[in-house]
Amino acid sequence: NIYPREVEEALLCHPAVSEVSVVGRPHQYWGEEVVAFVVLRDGQRARENDLDAVCLDQIARFKRPKAYRFVSELPKNNYGKVLKTELRDWLKRAEEQGGR
Repeated sequence: NIYPREVEEALLCHPAVSEVSVVGRPHQYWGEEVVAFVVLRDGQRARENDLDAVCLDQIARFKRPKAYRFVSELPKNNYGKVLKTELRDWLKRAEEQGGR
């Protein structure tokens, strides 16, 4: 099992990462694969391989995200909780439009 919080905590070790939320995306062989939605700090940059390197230092290789989506903000409810169902909907819509 892969626990989202474990992956999120690893990614938050990168100095450019302000917020992150991890969700599972359906995968035909593994059941699900990890996708990370990342909000960067103002004026900061990070590439996918930079984030992969941080993950590989913190967690097992198979737990690292298979894809990253850089977003300006995470969808949240009135209490500040990230709406992971909305993130999954974003992934589904992107897949329907031909992106992965």
